[in-house]
Amino acid sequence: MRRFLQSLELFEDNERKKLAIFTSLTFSQKLSGLPPETVFQPLLKDNLVSKGIVLSFITDFFKEYLVDNSLDDLIALLKRGKIEDNLLDLFPIQKRTTEAFAEHFSKEGLGTLVEYNEKKMFDVKLKDMKSALTTLIAENADITEVIETVKQRHKESKLPDIEVVRILWDAIMDAVQWSGKNQQQNSNLALRQVKTWAKLLDSFCTTAKLQLEIMYKIQIQCYEDAKLMKLFPEIVRSLYDEEVLAEDTILMWFRKGGNPKGKPL
Repeated sequence: MRRFLQSLELFEDNERKKLAIFTSLTFSQKLSGLPPETVFQPLLKDNLVSKGIVLSFITDFFKEYLVDNSLDDLIALLKRGKIEDNLLDLFPIQKRTTEAFAEHFSKEGLGTLVEYNEKKMFDVKLKDMKSALTTLIAENADITEVIETVKQRHKESKLPDIEVVRILWDAIMDAVQWSGKNQQQNSNLALRQVKTWAKLLDSFCTTAKLQLEIMYKIQIQCYEDAKLMKLFPEIVRSLYDEEVLAEDTILMWFRKGGNPKGKPL
């Protein structure tokens, strides 16, 4: 099988399609114990990828496999084949973009795969931004530098404003060096952290909607995290004092009842 796949360029289009369907059926109907990586890894040969041969082959493979299997089954197969994180590598280098991925597979009727990839890319952007900001905050980087970093990453990632605000709060709290089970000390650490990085939050909580979102985010964490239990009113007061939250926003939160998950606070 490996020899056939490494020689795809020697096949006519219709023969490659038949081979793709046959290969798919071997997994779909469990016709052999062939390890998935022995099928997918040979496809990453540069000369086959650059000519678009691999993309054509894998598209036919996906379409046939999904006839009798779910997208989750396909993703599991790709993970076992060690290719799930490298689907863009199946595209010729000049087309190796998320936009080209979406356009190609949407046109081929594989919209569910496009949606999966978009969510995966979205999650990667969230994780990368949060990790970078947590590191900067933990290292006590200059707040101006952190604000500029957020602005740049926000522009590059095109993440929604609400997601950026949520990431900021997570990064600020994740950067705290918590003190075991000492509740009072943890409370002091949390409030000190909020005050220290209030300017960062203020730079991005620029509308009532975003201010309300950060209140919901804090409320839920105070409900779920024992370290922050009962700190919600104090955190809100601190953010109000630091002019991150407007009085009208707090009143709006109060009228709406806040997030149901945090009502006991």
